[in-house]
Amino acid sequence: AERPFVSIRPSRVPGPGAMAGESLQGELDWGFSQVFGERTPGEEVQDADIISAVEFDKSGEHLATGDRGGRVVLFERLRPTKSALEAMRAETERAADRFDAADEASSGLNGVLREPVEYRYLTEFQSHEPEFDYLKSLEIEEKINTLRWCHQSANTSRFLISTNDKTIKLWKVFEKQMQCVSDFNLDDATRSATRGRALNLGPDTPPLSSGPTNANVGGLTGNRLTGGNDLLSSFGGAKNLRVPSCVSTDVVFSARCRRQFGAAHAYHINSLSVNSDCETYISADDLRVNLWHLERGAAEDAFTVVDIKPENMEDLTEVITSAEFHPSRCDLFAYSSSKGSIRLADMRQNALCANHAKMFDAPEAPGSRSFFSEIIASVSDVKFSRDGRFILSRDYLNLRLWDVRNENAPVATFKVHEHLRAKLCDLYESDAIFDKFQCCPSGDGAHVATGSYGNQFRSFDAATGASDAFEVTKDPQRLRRVKLAASGRRGGSLNAANAAGSQGSSGSRFVSSSPSSRGGVGGSAEAAAAALGQSAAPSQPEFNTKILHMAWHPSERVVACAASNSLYIFNA
Repeated sequence: AERPFVSIRPSRVPGPGAMAGESLQGELDWGFSQVFGERTPGEEVQDADIISAVEFDKSGEHLATGDRGGRVVLFERLRPTKSALEAMRAETERAADRFDAADEASSGLNGVLREPVEYRYLTEFQSHEPEFDYLKSLEIEEKINTLRWCHQSANTSRFLISTNDKTIKLWKVFEKQMQCVSDFNLDDATRSATRGRALNLGPDTPPLSSGPTNANVGGLTGNRLTGGNDLLSSFGGAKNLRVPSCVSTDVVFSARCRRQFGAAHAYHINSLSVNSDCETYISADDLRVNLWHLERGAAEDAFTVVDIKPENMEDLTEVITSAEFHPSRCDLFAYSSSKGSIRLADMRQNALCANHAKMFDAPEAPGSRSFFSEIIASVSDVKFSRDGRFILSRDYLNLRLWDVRNENAPVATFKVHEHLRAKLCDLYESDAIFDKFQCCPSGDGAHVATGSYGNQFRSFDAATGASDAFEVTKDPQRLRRVKLAASGRRGGSLNAANAAGSQGSSGSRFVSSSPSSRGGVGGSAEAAAAALGQSAAPSQPEFNTKILHMAWHPSERVVACAASNSLYIFNA
């Protein structure tokens, strides 16, 4: 039987030394930090600008995004100076002294210090262009399906791989020193005037003389330009002339495609994962998982490690949806399927991993089988925890945390979209049931997060199961305040009902009525549910504003969420 919430580490007892941003229930208080590409109200978003991939590097100092237009945008972490950090802490302490404890209790928010998390735009480049497969008469979009950071070289250069449906590219991003010519003998104004006179010559200007002349040193010969001797005399003679030189100016970032890996996938690529050996990586499509070496990009150099294509395609029952390398074991990787199972493959056993080493599959509840069962069971994303002990998976309704050593049942199951189970038919009609949400564990494994509808993401405590929803806006705590306000109104209504019942007189004018008729308990609960996006219908706009792509900083409580064409960064 599935154990709902089993602690996977010693329980924490929050006290005066509790970590900043963590509430007593284990929930995280996420605060807004930064946004790139913020939309103005009513602004129309171009489809090419919608973000389709988000990824931190191993250090968290760099962040990369890809969009549907085939562009990759890179960001770099900015560290505050010591004086700025001390000034911010002093201001926070002064604000905390003025903070009203009653307001804190009513708002449910902790007045904690959040050190600033700020990234700056670094560079962007066009990774993929639209292509056309003439053999299959198939148009290949430029959309970036996924991207991954590779190892860092000995210098400041960085490498990453990105892919669209068919082609994988290895990119090198490096600093480029710009140079310009300086130490001219003439100032800018004089050179511009001289150049202008040379370019504005009329058609009646006599031709240049055929022989050399010393009449106009420093200018054009003949009658075209005069004043050469005057210019030379202004320098004090030829001995004072300087030879122009090249000097270094600004440092800019440039990207160059080092290698292209193509023609090895017959179906759309859905996953990339770089190995811990920093030399190889895997790419997965619907039916195959290929192993590549970063230094060899020919199609014949790709080795197929998983192939689930049947001899007769009519016998096909499942497809591969995601694949991920183990963070420290270069011989282990996991891949998920549309049937909801996760297979752990060991390349030490067989070169072709036709037989998995372990299989993680959540048992289906008795009597819950329906037409939509296989659709909602499809795993859209899998991630290893940083230590490699756990696997986090996301299907349409739930997040599941698996212990690699125990394939019988998940350690914990977190309900994300359980309130949508009754609306699966409508979700199927609107195609929303096929949305693929990503998931991400924190660096310490204490929390997990995933996206949802209504422009929200949900954060869960892995040990207690405590969760909360946050809006991907500049005010992520609004939903929590609405929920707490609704709880307060519900408590007041219950107290009023109890007081009315204590009158005990049948003739009393305080007659108990149903919650729905009072608009008290029922109304507050409905308001809270609506605020949390739990009562929205698939036809409502909330289902168009969804957080599909997000990433967690490898060592800090920082998440990056893609909301349409905007990138939001939050810290806790």
